[in-house]
Amino acid sequence: PIALSILNEYGKHIHKDEITDIEEIAGHGIKANINNQIVLVGNTKLMNDYSIEYPLIESTGTLVYVAYNNEYVGTIEINDTLKETTVESIKELKNKGIQHFIMLTGDRKETALKIASDCGIDEVYYDLLPTDKVTKIEEIMNQSNKKVAYVGDGINDAPVLARSDLGIAMGGLGSEAAIEASDLVLMKDDLSQLANGIELARFTQKIMNQNIVFILLVKLAVLVLSIFGYANMWLGVFADVGVALIAVLNSMRRKA
Repeated sequence: PIALSILNEYGKHIHKDEITDIEEIAGHGIKANINNQIVLVGNTKLMNDYSIEYPLIESTGTLVYVAYNNEYVGTIEINDTLKETTVESIKELKNKGIQHFIMLTGDRKETALKIASDCGIDEVYYDLLPTDKVTKIEEIMNQSNKKVAYVGDGINDAPVLARSDLGIAMGGLGSEAAIEASDLVLMKDDLSQLANGIELARFTQKIMNQNIVFILLVKLAVLVLSIFGYANMWLGVFADVGVALIAVLNSMRRKA
């Protein structure tokens, strides 16, 4: 998403034939050769690795530092925009009994804390590499006696989605790796769909319980009547086929 936002803002044709030796440095950024000059694009860790002096910039956004020929040339600032439904979705999830929300992110401290504050997230861990996220989710799972669900959409989220008790991937813009590693996929990139899914699951469980109890009670009643000689063939047919049809009709109900 960060790379796409930079490309969209640039808005010009990219001469890919001038770019060679592209190297992705995990958790740091990108190194490439453009017209025989080294270009570095990434975070402060990348700048420090190559001993490049850069200014300290106060910002709540994501900062992308750019160096050309081992000299700092500028910084790109990117601010995350919360979806309109995110805050309300988290409130709705809390109303449904999910009380503790934790954010694991590779973003800077300032960015992570601002997003967490805006969303009402209870706990936040920032500056995490993909392996750090796995380590942190394991710590959370070991400390909690409850099930832990993780929602993510990127390649970096795939290991955590696979490790958590319930991995939930965003199916719209989510990476194939995240979708493959998850247990549940939201077809729309909207947390409100998760709240709807929980409501649907609980309603489905309610219908299943009703059907099981109804079928067992009817069959038990017919069995008792047959012991005392009050059950005929038609009552037996109702106890078998009739209750099955009633259960099917009950399962077709939609919650108002």
